[in-house]
Amino acid sequence: MSERRAQPDRVVPVVEGELPEGLVEAFWEYEDALMANDTEALDRLFAPGDSTMRTDASGLLVGHERIGAFRRMRGGTPARTIAEVRIRVVSPTAALIVSISRAAKGGAGVQTQLWERLSDQGWAITGAHVQAAPPPFDRSVWRAVGDPLAAPTASGPLDGMTVAVKDLFAVGGFAVGAGIPDYLAESPVEEADADAVAALRAAGAAVLGIARTDEFAYSVAGRNVHYGTPPNPAVPGAIPGGSSSGPASAVALGQATIGLATDTAGSIRVPASYQGLWGLRTTHGAVSAEGLVPLAPSFDTIGWLTRSAATLEAAAVASLDPAMQAVAPETFVVSSDLVESCTPEVRAAFDGFVADLGGVEVVDLGDLDEMFATFRTVQGAEAWAADGAWISAHPGVLGPDVAERFEIASRISAAEADAARARLVELRGRLDAVLDGRVLLLPSTSSTAPGLDASPEEIAAVRAGTLRMTAVAGVGGYPAVSAPVLSAPSAVLSGRLAPLGLCLVGPRYTDLSLIALASSFTA
Repeated sequence: MSERRAQPDRVVPVVEGELPEGLVEAFWEYEDALMANDTEALDRLFAPGDSTMRTDASGLLVGHERIGAFRRMRGGTPARTIAEVRIRVVSPTAALIVSISRAAKGGAGVQTQLWERLSDQGWAITGAHVQAAPPPFDRSVWRAVGDPLAAPTASGPLDGMTVAVKDLFAVGGFAVGAGIPDYLAESPVEEADADAVAALRAAGAAVLGIARTDEFAYSVAGRNVHYGTPPNPAVPGAIPGGSSSGPASAVALGQATIGLATDTAGSIRVPASYQGLWGLRTTHGAVSAEGLVPLAPSFDTIGWLTRSAATLEAAAVASLDPAMQAVAPETFVVSSDLVESCTPEVRAAFDGFVADLGGVEVVDLGDLDEMFATFRTVQGAEAWAADGAWISAHPGVLGPDVAERFEIASRISAAEADAARARLVELRGRLDAVLDGRVLLLPSTSSTAPGLDASPEEIAAVRAGTLRMTAVAGVGGYPAVSAPVLSAPSAVLSGRLAPLGLCLVGPRYTDLSLIALASSFTA
């Protein structure tokens, strides 16, 4: 072992081997750039090319471009000091550096870096693993966590399971935040659980915590300007999908067994698709919405996100009235128009799956753009009726994208809303006639999960394409299962495969049957 004196006030590294010139200086330059959030210097000190790697608890990022995009979106590293540095020299042009950091807010972390001397730019990191000081809980995922936050009220089929409750449901003893700090500050403490929460606790599940949602649940991206973007462990560097982003990420991370969520226009199906989860949007009205902050009551449904079909079925059985459940026929149909807005990669994955099934009838669902426009008008009118007064009294509180949606909703006249509701009845009747009790197959989303660095225009295009598809279940009041049985190449993962949900939309009150039917595709 040999030692080299570091700069003043910096720890002296312990070195194994002959220390190459400039390596220690490059290490400290990188550390300084991290603390200053100097993304230009950080890009320069991370090796170029598609093989450079960075990992942390959220997963693996491959390629200089993806790593740089992640870093720019992250917004800086929490303040820390380096307490220990050990260097193992592999060759004159390569070395392994392991350092121990002390976070300013407390706790220790470990950074492991493989440095190589490149002929054209000097020392650079070609591989890194970051183990940060663990936070009490991830604030982008959770609003409150307990051990548990609310215990089971009885023993049952959900014994030992934990629930992440979307921050729209009442949990006794806590206020509802709806994804907005100002709303939370003004909300009263709830005296009792929402019915959907009570059903899970009565079946043996414990509420682990209250999980984040997009503002007033009026989004399918999963971004929240107040609390940050929850991670997508299935596609590191990608958005998680919303508005049930917190429960979805909590389940995908293995921190909760069940995510209790809502789906108005896809808020269960989208994060399920993006994160490789099972998700069920129940038949409209099949689960009581008592104790739920509404978005658009004509379409609001309650459902669950899980890592397995068996757990999804258990949560559904605990919450649905079995006397109202029917059996869905194993007869499938597809709509060519529904997948027009999908990316080529998603279309190819879905078309291949349908071709393997064989003999699936193609149906005409009518003008899907008109259907979505009708859905959006009724949704917007009801969203403004539910939340408009509060929003008007709190100007500037919402993020730009959600604020824009509410601003558009505020301009919908009563006559326009009434006309749309009348048309909605007609469209529902047409869907019932065309589907004729059969199960509609489609991709759960129009793309795999977009990157955290996706532009507003890209997010808007993906959102529009996805909602054009998800609106069908909303208009029909149908149940819909998103099953993690498809995959497609991902730009975020540099062409590697990312999860893609297969969606089964069935007749009303065939919720449990749909789960079993979707499970057959994974056997």
